[in-house]
Amino acid sequence: MHIQIQCCGIVLMLALFYFYMRQKRLSLYTQRAFLGVFWATFFCILLDMLSIGAINYRHVLSEAFAKLVAKSYLVTLLLVAMSAMSYMCVDIYKRRDIYRQEMTKYWVLTAAGIIGIYAAPLYYQYAGDGRTVRYTYGPSVYITYGMALIFFVRIFYLLKKEKANINPRRREAVCIWLLVWIAASQIQFMYTDLLIVGYAGSIGIMVLYLKLENPETNLDRSTGLFNGGTLYQFTQELYAGDKDFSLLVIIFENTAYQNVHLEKRGLIKMEIIEYLLKIPDALSFKNAEDEYFILFTDCAIAEERVKEIRMRFQSEWGEDMASTVHPGWLYLPHANVVDNADNLLYLIRYVRQDGTAFMENDFACIEQDSVTKMYQKKETEQLIIEAMENDRIEVYYQPIFSTDEKRVTSAEALMRIRNLEGKVVPPGVFIDIAEESGMILKLGEIVFEKVCRFISKHPPEQYGLHYIEINLSVVQCAYANLAKDFIHIMEKYGVSPKYINLEITESASTNAKKTLLGNMEDLLDYGVKFSLDDFGTGQSNLNYIVEMPVNIVKFDKSMTNSYFKNGKAKHVMEAAIHMIHGMNLEIVSEGIETKEQYQTMEDLGISHIQGYYFSKPLPEEEFIQFLEKSIE
Repeated sequence: MHIQIQCCGIVLMLALFYFYMRQKRLSLYTQRAFLGVFWATFFCILLDMLSIGAINYRHVLSEAFAKLVAKSYLVTLLLVAMSAMSYMCVDIYKRRDIYRQEMTKYWVLTAAGIIGIYAAPLYYQYAGDGRTVRYTYGPSVYITYGMALIFFVRIFYLLKKEKANINPRRREAVCIWLLVWIAASQIQFMYTDLLIVGYAGSIGIMVLYLKLENPETNLDRSTGLFNGGTLYQFTQELYAGDKDFSLLVIIFENTAYQNVHLEKRGLIKMEIIEYLLKIPDALSFKNAEDEYFILFTDCAIAEERVKEIRMRFQSEWGEDMASTVHPGWLYLPHANVVDNADNLLYLIRYVRQDGTAFMENDFACIEQDSVTKMYQKKETEQLIIEAMENDRIEVYYQPIFSTDEKRVTSAEALMRIRNLEGKVVPPGVFIDIAEESGMILKLGEIVFEKVCRFISKHPPEQYGLHYIEINLSVVQCAYANLAKDFIHIMEKYGVSPKYINLEITESASTNAKKTLLGNMEDLLDYGVKFSLDDFGTGQSNLNYIVEMPVNIVKFDKSMTNSYFKNGKAKHVMEAAIHMIHGMNLEIVSEGIETKEQYQTMEDLGISHIQGYYFSKPLPEEEFIQFLEKSIE
């Protein structure tokens, strides 16, 4: 038996170990498990070589010693299988206590196998000369391969069963490694003089290293700090171990470097990076281009370190010490206010987006109140997602009364969501969050399609309706394919565009004017009409009406109410009515709740009235009943 192949495996393992150790790395559970696999494989190859030598020189070293070394090699084969199980289960059992409980079971099984290997007899298969050993066999070998087979079957079972819980790249790497090892075992079984199992194990280690465990992949190449993926993995492991920690987030927005000359900014940034790398008792991560995380595993010293870091940034930077940098700061004294890495990163994003979070000097200490609001927002986002997936988006219709025709001639479509208990969630709870998250695009499309389906089922002229109004959010107005998508939906349901009136808001016309006007032009050419919604709020002025191609102007409820409470508002509204009528546009007054309010609006010449005086928003079936009753 020759050891050239095993020597190649040892050289490959040592080279991988050299590259592994020279890299900056964190002590992650996956890395510890990988080292377990590495050393089990290394000693497996080493003992394979030693067993060959011990058997060949058994007459010198003694028969008992040769079989002890040979059995020790068999034990390492079992340990490789066990370490593979341990490595894969790091993803499956994320909580450390559960992981230890599961591993204890496997270690007990492994210990029983080791005892069996050493206790069972081992025999030699000789070559034709009767002296040269070709391979070993016997109960000790059978126990080894039988136990290894049990582990491999279990591993493949878990790879399939726990697919959703295992890192896809780890799953692929483990599969490749095990398949290479099994293939090598089969080849060696058929060709007993070809000892390649150990070398196959080293190839498997190389696969794991290249795909997952190269420490260099944990670093941000431009700064040398740990990257965002490593931040997530490390904090997730801290949560899994029920360990509290503190976090300081430094935010370098464009304004942070406004006192630094452009040609100096690159050098100043690298000086700051070097400082972050040297902060004692801390780990530094680059999570985004403008966002750096300083993590303290000891909460007791975190507050003092945070003061020192902020104090340093109050001093100057650069060789001439003439440049000042003013980042934003988020400080989380105790990260256990949330329960996992996903919620931690979500909390940071939430506080950054919340303009009221920062206090003086651009510093915000994240308290329980922010955490509570974050969870509420996340729950609402989940509510929206589940509502879209399970068709719990509903459209309510609020009738609009024509003062000229003395009947309901149109209606406004309003979005509603039902929760799991079947209760309607008020729009004020989810609309802003849907806009911030971008989900309003999908919600708006769902509402538009439901309205088109309603129109196709209930022809509007049958009930004396001229059109249905549908709100467009600010996000929808900035969506370039809005007109294309809406035209496609109208064609899908065979809906005439004359029945569609889209409501835009003044804020939409300012924030996304170019895109909005392009969409409006395409939809107007198709036959859709537009209203200017919520006139009287925000930065309202008549220029919006002049600039935007709308047919209807809607007075917001707050403007209508002000007319009856404020003398100045009364004159402003009367002047606005006069000018809008002068442009031959119709007016809808929202929020009318009493007969006196209705009569006043009618006397002012307002052509359409909307409000609880006539009806609250109604679900589809009740709205049809309302229309049928009104035309009797």
